Amino acid sequence: MNRLFELFKKIEKKPEDKEPVSYLVVGLGNPGLTYDKTRHNAGFIMLSAYLESHGIRADRSRFDALVGEGRIGDHRALFMFPQTFMNNSGKAVSAAAKYYKIPLSHVIVICDDINLDVGRMRIRAQGSDGGQKGLRSIIEYFDSEDFPRIRIGVGQKPTPEYDLVDWVLSHFTEDDLGKLKALSPYVEKALLKITEGDIPGAMQDCNGVSV
Repeated sequence: MNRLFELFKKIEKKPEDKEPVSYLVVGLGNPGLTYDKTRHNAGFIMLSAYLESHGIRADRSRFDALVGEGRIGDHRALFMFPQTFMNNSGKAVSAAAKYYKIPLSHVIVICDDINLDVGRMRIRAQGSDGGQKGLRSIIEYFDSEDFPRIRIGVGQKPTPEYDLVDWVLSHFTEDDLGKLKALSPYVEKALLKITEGDIPGAMQDCNGVSV
């Protein structure tokens, strides 16, 4: 009788009865091969590197994005590549956060930063968009700047006259891509510390990094 009771308990337990998603990690960029490995896609590149190293696939289409689920330390996270193009990233991010009831403080955004050299990164707990239009879109959708972000250096445009759009849509050199690869472990460290609630620790460990 006891064995039969245990069998019923196993049947009643549904596959979806698992730990809920508590963090949303967003890599910013533009979809399509045209933009692959461009400076504006630094968020895509760094998040892809993290997922590859952990055997996580983001191949489901939801919320106008490609998404996948996995873990960061003790937490379950949804990883997202918005397919809305950079300037409307907030649409995808807000839809996913609303569905999973994820607070804005648990939305972590990885994006490019033209004010940092390639091979450097900067963690911020909150703040303005700094001219980054994907961040601007997210701020507008949530009407708040209070979310952590990992800013990845893509370098300043070579001359003042160089068109900024042309610069951020230009492709990384092979040397640049090597530096981004070397930066990947620090992005992983930052994600782990942020999800542990230690943003100051992430800033201390990562903001001075130069590879």
